[in-house]
Amino acid sequence: MWDQRYNTPEFVYGEEPNSFLVENTQYLMPGSLLCLAEGEGRNGVFLARKGFQVIAVDSSMVGLQKARALAARHKVELRTVVADLAEYVIDPESVDNVVSIFCHLPPEVRKRIHGAVVNGLKPGGVLILEAYTPDQLLLKTGGPPAKEMMMTLGELRSELAGLDFVFAQEIEREVVEGRLHTGVGAVVQVIAKKP
Repeated sequence: MWDQRYNTPEFVYGEEPNSFLVENTQYLMPGSLLCLAEGEGRNGVFLARKGFQVIAVDSSMVGLQKARALAARHKVELRTVVADLAEYVIDPESVDNVVSIFCHLPPEVRKRIHGAVVNGLKPGGVLILEAYTPDQLLLKTGGPPAKEMMMTLGELRSELAGLDFVFAQEIEREVVEGRLHTGVGAVVQVIAKKP
């Protein structure tokens, strides 16, 4: 499905990075950064331009080809990994930062990957996450069509146990990211740090 979605000359979620990420890059630690479900590369390229060593993981080879092209256009390095997040391994304490922007997965997979993120961050490492909440189903401005793929702050506090939440909220905000995320969105936003 994702290869099909990305198989178009346009960047379906745009080329500009997520605004919540842009506004909060100061929280990130210098060094390595893992982008989950990175798709066409808009966030990873932005972060590579900021000097991070970015690993962009996505299940879509087509999306990551576009990510590499975007990185080349901006003259930055982006390491891409085609992988299913249900099976992707994050080595313990191996990464300084993780970015998860609209990474919507089935609950069992999401819990597994969030546990892997907690273990995979180095001490002092940072997670920045934004995702749609179940209220997004009423707004219909993007995201998956299934409630169980959405996230709540309560679920995230449980799934990310072991991280200290520096910032956390559920809000409605204007999301303008290409033609597939446009309009008011119901989102959860988290910045969390590993002690």
